[in-house]
Amino acid sequence: MIVYRSMKRVLFFFAALAAAFSAAGQGVPCTMPPALQPGDTVVILSPAYHSDPKWKPKTEEILCRWGYVPLFGQYVDSLYAGAYAGTDAQRAEDLLRALNDPSVKAVICQRGGYGTIRLAGMIPPEAFAAHPKWLVGFSDITTLHSLSVCAGVASIHGPGGSSIASADGEDEDSQVLREMLRGYLPLYEVPAHECNVPGRAHGRLVGGNLCTFAALAGTPYDFLTSAEDLILFIEETEESYHAIDRYFQMLRVHGVLEHVRGVILGRFNACGADLDYPSVEAMLAAYFRPLGIPVCCGFPAGHGGPNAPLLMGADVTLDVTSESAVLLFH
Repeated sequence: MIVYRSMKRVLFFFAALAAAFSAAGQGVPCTMPPALQPGDTVVILSPAYHSDPKWKPKTEEILCRWGYVPLFGQYVDSLYAGAYAGTDAQRAEDLLRALNDPSVKAVICQRGGYGTIRLAGMIPPEAFAAHPKWLVGFSDITTLHSLSVCAGVASIHGPGGSSIASADGEDEDSQVLREMLRGYLPLYEVPAHECNVPGRAHGRLVGGNLCTFAALAGTPYDFLTSAEDLILFIEETEESYHAIDRYFQMLRVHGVLEHVRGVILGRFNACGADLDYPSVEAMLAAYFRPLGIPVCCGFPAGHGGPNAPLLMGADVTLDVTSESAVLLFH
């Protein structure tokens, strides 16, 4: 059992909701959507795999408890090809309807799975930018985070609707997410890890599920080209070491590493050790160490355990020392 508080300490500071994040080397600024207010409308969608309907009532109950008006997408209960929550056109329709509606202040994805890459090209960038709103989810939803950041709108990599529901909204991840939606930003401090590489770096935070965003490398939907200075977050689940290495090499050959100023390695859940490395962290840290950039390992975010919410597109500072690693959002 993982004791969440022993893995990280979360402090909060109020985030003045400026129009955009901007810093030297950060490229096009990312707009920070407005903080949610009591009575705001939040839409729950399933843009990838079908979600078990049993979580819908609890998701709705929790969002009501948080003071919002929850609405479900038209096709959230649909099932197509035995896995997807509707056809590509239906899932894109649900997402576009929510993005284009100025009364909707946040979109929470009920789950990930696979399928959001099939929507790339069906969601125009202006749909994210016209009425900036919070987009929340993880895993395969990394594709939508990439589309949003490329459109210049920050988003939240964190627990989706079914994850919140399964914890009754009372776990620390859900509570941090709730505060972020209200306009607060976390300050994360995590314990030292044997594979950490000390250093301090500043840049734009991007990343998520490795196999998901690696597939977007070099395309118009690639948030790895959104800034010159990147703080790269990586997590993965149920992939072998050699598959993780392959995805990493995709980033290397696309020149991504030239823009990475710091690295955060999250959870690597149920990853098969088919190469002779002590851990995934050891394998990846070995690639980054010659670059002389800080590497934070063991960050509690991703599949299979604590999933600390992260603000994609944010201007951040990563400070890794022999005692701990601190992630500060500006």
